[in-house]
Amino acid sequence: MKQLKKIILALSVILMGLVLASCAKTSKEKNDDQWNTYVKNKKIVIGFDNTFVPMGFKNKEGKNVGFDIDLANAVFAEYGIEVEWQPITWSMKEAELDNGTIDLIWNGYSVTDERKQKVLFSDIYMETEEVLIVKKDSAVMKLSDMADKILGAQAASSGYEAFENNPEVLKDIVKDKDAVQYSTFTQAFIDLENDRIDALLVDKVYANYYLAQKNETENYRVLSAALESGDFAVGARKSDVTLVQKINEGFKKLYKEGKFQEISQKWFNEDTASPAVKGEE
Repeated sequence: MKQLKKIILALSVILMGLVLASCAKTSKEKNDDQWNTYVKNKKIVIGFDNTFVPMGFKNKEGKNVGFDIDLANAVFAEYGIEVEWQPITWSMKEAELDNGTIDLIWNGYSVTDERKQKVLFSDIYMETEEVLIVKKDSAVMKLSDMADKILGAQAASSGYEAFENNPEVLKDIVKDKDAVQYSTFTQAFIDLENDRIDALLVDKVYANYYLAQKNETENYRVLSAALESGDFAVGARKSDVTLVQKINEGFKKLYKEGKFQEISQKWFNEDTASPAVKGEE
């Protein structure tokens, strides 16, 4: 019996050692530059909110489409790497990146000082701004008209961060001094349409595309929110320096060849490339 206990104890120690070694290896890999792994496996996992039109979303046929989808696929095609698109809860994006569930955040992801502490950003590839969407017959004509009115915003969005960080603009005057937070912009638009909120704080790119696609442009007004929320870039782990470098090089190459412009025209009917992508910085 004593001999059996010794054997069991020895096996337990060996097993624990293997588990610790595996965890150490995983931790080490997560903190290493993984470019060679992506190239070897010919795959990279990108996390995105699959309701964020027109950047990345699931269409009626169940296919992932959008400007960011096309752009990312084109960038990684340059390196023979296939993109696996992973829908995520947007409020958990940095946690998903940190724990290795995804390798990149790429879906209208705005650059902010707070996010710079958590991720390594690529060059900005598109400039944008935050706006308020209100119904055409709304009494809200300017920001001060939002006094005691109900505001909606997506949880953990750059717009909501800007709202929180600049309380003198809107937070101090809206009802309950906060915004109703939604998991997706689609849910927020439904509440705006049904008068459950008075205005929606949203990115201008999303606002214009959504209203145009629903043929609702004439029924709503878009007002500047006077909030700086950051322009769009790709977020990677701090250790993935080579990956970010390759993405930046991919942007410039696609623009030089005209592919970036083709994708932009497809989704926005204009060239939306940032100065960094055009090589003007």
